[in-house]
Amino acid sequence: MVSTIRPSRGYRVFQGVNGVILTLVVLITLYPFVNIVARSFSGEKEIRAGDVTLWPQGFNLTTYEIVFSDSMFWRNYGNTVLYTVVATAVAMVLTTCYAYVLSKHHLKGRGALVGIAVFTMFFTGGLIPNYVLITSLGLKNSVWAIALPNAISVFNLLVMKAFFESLPSELEEAAQIDGLSTYGTLLRIVLPLSKAVVATMVLFYSVSFWNSWFSAFLYMDRTELMPVTVYLRNLLAGATGGTAAGAGTENLTQVNANIQAVTIVLTSLPILCVYPFVQRYFVSGVMLGAVKG
Repeated sequence: MVSTIRPSRGYRVFQGVNGVILTLVVLITLYPFVNIVARSFSGEKEIRAGDVTLWPQGFNLTTYEIVFSDSMFWRNYGNTVLYTVVATAVAMVLTTCYAYVLSKHHLKGRGALVGIAVFTMFFTGGLIPNYVLITSLGLKNSVWAIALPNAISVFNLLVMKAFFESLPSELEEAAQIDGLSTYGTLLRIVLPLSKAVVATMVLFYSVSFWNSWFSAFLYMDRTELMPVTVYLRNLLAGATGGTAAGAGTENLTQVNANIQAVTIVLTSLPILCVYPFVQRYFVSGVMLGAVKG
């Protein structure tokens, strides 16, 4: 017969207090998001009066209709999906290869490679030299102007490096004995054991590229090549300045009132839909890549 140890009274009190505190933290965290969604569906008068909290007041879809009826919105949205997928794929390939190399302590020049990566965290070439470089390479008005300059995040690189270092070296030695090459070991042994950190890095890069707008604003000259973040930024600037993209004069007041809320909802919704599928990898991926036992 297995005896069970009952938790002490103090521990049960701690669990209760901890549960209450965490519940309050969750509610405080969710409130701004729920409020933004409610504002995006509310009327201009109710928003200005401060009557909108957790439920839409004066329900209307004016701003959504303005945005959705514009064909350029959907084209820019497609551009965002394309840029995010391509840039994330490029970033994952380069970051994974670089991190795997840096995880090998016997590699000659490893310290210099780490130093080069860390150096870029504190020093950059500057906005104008970067613009001249992208232009001279002929990357303007292409997806590569977004993907290549931001292909490697040093933070993500160091996390993946630490994760690869935590894997048992005996696995790779056994793979080499079986005749696998370096790339074969990486693809068939290391990466299948690194699903957590890979999923985490994909999430980091995807969110970064999805929310990015300045690179496209800087390197794209044609409106049809812009991502949706630039479209919504221009819509917000137009409403603030007195004109809204696709909006008539009678709708301008409504656009001014809740366009910020609509902007946040439209740009956040895809990431919020994807996050639950990778959330289970998130904590383990970051912790396994950052803590050495």
